Amino acid sequence: MTSKGILFVMSGASGVGKGSIHKAVLSQVEDIRLSVSATTRPQRPGEVDGQDYYFISPMDFEERIKNNEFLEYARVYSQMYGTLKSEVVETLHSGYDVLLEIDIQGARQVREKMPQGVFIFIQPPSLEALVERIHGRGLDSQQSIQDRLDACHAEMSMARYYDYVIVNDRLEEAIYKVQAIITAERCRVKYY
Repeated sequence: MTSKGILFVMSGASGVGKGSIHKAVLSQVEDIRLSVSATTRPQRPGEVDGQDYYFISPMDFEERIKNNEFLEYARVYSQMYGTLKSEVVETLHSGYDVLLEIDIQGARQVREKMPQGVFIFIQPPSLEALVERIHGRGLDSQQSIQDRLDACHAEMSMARYYDYVIVNDRLEEAIYKVQAIITAERCRVKYY
């Protein structure tokens, strides 16, 4: 663990496997914490407030925007999502690395505010594979699925603005590559 943590930002198109990757990385890599996002979307069965997301009302979310409490926030498919600035900064100053799993809009905002972060783009092996994954989750309405697919082309073009691109063709390999990036970044001279 270095004296100050490193911010890792992971994003990509919806359904690309970011959640599966981040869960594996957190369970296998020491001294890294996931930043829990706030959202206005309804809590899904099995989700735990404060662990999966901070589930807050739209009014509370707007109040936090006015108070500049978010490192990033965005409207995604008719719901608001955001990363609490205080949680990230406190964790980094405690010497732990932080992993943000956020959408592409949010990653752009974080890059503007914290350009020293390490930005990782997760990409599907193909658009067809992404369609199968989104349908296979069984979590979204037909309209939500269509909205996600419509946004996918624009999201995929954003990969060039990241430090690393990982194609999630095989989950185990994608997890290994994210771990390798974390290990390599921790060895960089600039953090000592």
